[in-house]
Amino acid sequence: MNYAELANPGVLEQPVYEPGKPIEYVAREYGLDPAKIAKLASNENPFGPSPKAIEAGRLAMQQVHLYPDGGCHDLREAIACARGVSENSILIGNGSNEIIELLGHAFLRPGVEAVMGSQAFIVYKLVAKLFGATPVEVPMDGFAHDLKAMRNAVTEKTRLLFVASPNNPTGAANSEAELIDLAEGLPDHVVFCFDEAYAEYLDSAPDLRRQIEAGRKVICMRTFSKVYGLGGLRVGYGYADPELVALLQRVRQPFNVNSVAQAAAKAALGDHDFMEMCRRENETGREILSAGLEKMGFETFGGSANFVLCRVGDGVKVFRQLQERGIIVRPLAPYGMPDYVRITIGRPEENTRLLETMSGLLETA
Repeated sequence: MNYAELANPGVLEQPVYEPGKPIEYVAREYGLDPAKIAKLASNENPFGPSPKAIEAGRLAMQQVHLYPDGGCHDLREAIACARGVSENSILIGNGSNEIIELLGHAFLRPGVEAVMGSQAFIVYKLVAKLFGATPVEVPMDGFAHDLKAMRNAVTEKTRLLFVASPNNPTGAANSEAELIDLAEGLPDHVVFCFDEAYAEYLDSAPDLRRQIEAGRKVICMRTFSKVYGLGGLRVGYGYADPELVALLQRVRQPFNVNSVAQAAAKAALGDHDFMEMCRRENETGREILSAGLEKMGFETFGGSANFVLCRVGDGVKVFRQLQERGIIVRPLAPYGMPDYVRITIGRPEENTRLLETMSGLLETA
């Protein structure tokens, strides 16, 4: 009897998440200098983390022989202060991905459903399938979530409904009014999972705290992997009614967030000047990339996050051509968008290089 025969039902059918290729891998594959590769695939902050976060992480390294604070008390206190909620409303995860998985542990099983957009963050679907639940994918309105259609897709079997705004990989954001209407219109057996991974890039992010305070079943999720530049440390958080947080704490692994991540995240949260610089540079980069790609004749959607969606014809082909030239972008065939690539907004020199390389590809086509 082999391992596949011993495995739980559904394991062999579980899709595998395909992350963007690391710089070192691409350098070896194509014989390139790693220092000259531009990674514009995974929506990382090209300016890295705050210097304050780096220093806090360095100091925390001196105590890594000790287990981390299993309750993440200092970080939860800092987030609670920043978000204007109580500390017992905060749940810290190993990236916001873990918060999504914890929701699956608590609420998903065979026979129930999770509603999501058809081009939403693919982890929602992966988590639903992991726990044997049925992912219900609702067609999107252009590049944005069709919230009315999502509400209509809710049945008595629905337990979770996921919305990301801005959405990954399309970049579209829904208005606060639309999101509030959805939160207040869902039946009591549905938990509204609002993914705010890119909220810091918005001029004014939607605020569902009043709906949480009013007793609506809402959890909001944020991450330190985007504007805060701490993707390699894997730390994110959710905020919700303390009763829901306490339930999710029951399915969380002890010591799930390491001490270096906790220290760096707390310091990053307080470095407002660095975050604002990253936001300004991102806005400038989006305008340059969008205008440059459109000038070449590509259909482009700048969205509201830290990436640009671009229709290039054959996404996989363009991905490979750019990769051979030392630029890594994200092909979107797994999202049912084979003619698109997602391009992370980089540093000014990386954006210029991307545009010059795309222009070169057109000339040789």
